[in-house]
Amino acid sequence: MQKLLAPLSLLLLFLLPEVPEANSAEAHVRPGLWEITTTSTLLALVPQIPPDQMLNLTNLAKQYGLDIPQIQDGAVTSRICITRQMAEQEIPSYFHAPQLGCSVKNAVREKNSYKMDLVCADSALKGNGRAEGTFATPETFSGWTIFNGRLHNTPVSENADTSGRWVNASCGQ
Repeated sequence: MQKLLAPLSLLLLFLLPEVPEANSAEAHVRPGLWEITTTSTLLALVPQIPPDQMLNLTNLAKQYGLDIPQIQDGAVTSRICITRQMAEQEIPSYFHAPQLGCSVKNAVREKNSYKMDLVCADSALKGNGRAEGTFATPETFSGWTIFNGRLHNTPVSENADTSGRWVNASCGQ
């Protein structure tokens, strides 16, 4: 179990949404409060983590400026505020966390769908991933992410499905 915790903790941070700065382009999504749900086999392992070790994981997340939302049935649901500037981005990179030394490459948008490569070159996390998604409407999207690499020299292969829905025009949760 101890060997599983380090990879689990950093990959969990990788799967949680982050909200970076935005640039401007034509609006594609509705600004406001969004609810994002991510499911994965990795998240399904969270109930097996003892409470004291989960506290350590929560503290690690806080070091990266994140709060770990409630994880239930292999899914994590969180809320993020999408500003007008973020909504105007051509590629919604704000759904993919950059805090672990990962960056978005080769991003393309075709109509309501986007594709991007994720490249992680941090000393703790090295590897490559791919994210794709589709906005069914300006208020809903679904997508997936795959990642293969090494976390603290432990091989990692993870798939996650993500969906989002607009909740409210005000981010005053």
